[in-house]
Amino acid sequence: MEDLFRSYWWLLFPLAYFVIGGLQSVIDYFRHKDTLKIIKAYADKGEQPPEVLLKALEQPEYEDRRDRRRYRYRSHGERGNVFSVVLFGVLAAGFGYASFSNMYEAGDAFLIVAFIMNALALASLVSVVLTGRSLAPV
Repeated sequence: MEDLFRSYWWLLFPLAYFVIGGLQSVIDYFRHKDTLKIIKAYADKGEQPPEVLLKALEQPEYEDRRDRRRYRYRSHGERGNVFSVVLFGVLAAGFGYASFSNMYEAGDAFLIVAFIMNALALASLVSVVLTGRSLAPV
């Protein structure tokens, strides 16, 4: 049993993703259930419920989260691209040094990783240049 966890430890990440998705669905269910209870209370009183409550039932919650995420990426996208250039550049330098010093007698493996990090840094830099954004932080 111990070998099973050593060999397949990485399966914890997709399982956690599914568990979190399930919990989000349960939270959305209870949110909609509570909204319906509030609307029912308005109906029992004979009053018209506010438009906000009715719109909350029409629009699924995940679309609202997607719109917020899209806005966040749009407003912070420039910093994210420049951050990627710096991050991959620093990682490439670190792995290049590890390869040069033959750290842990795995110089060839570190060299391959350094090349990959350099390629990612270059791709991020090309993305920043092609989108016409400056490299100055916002």
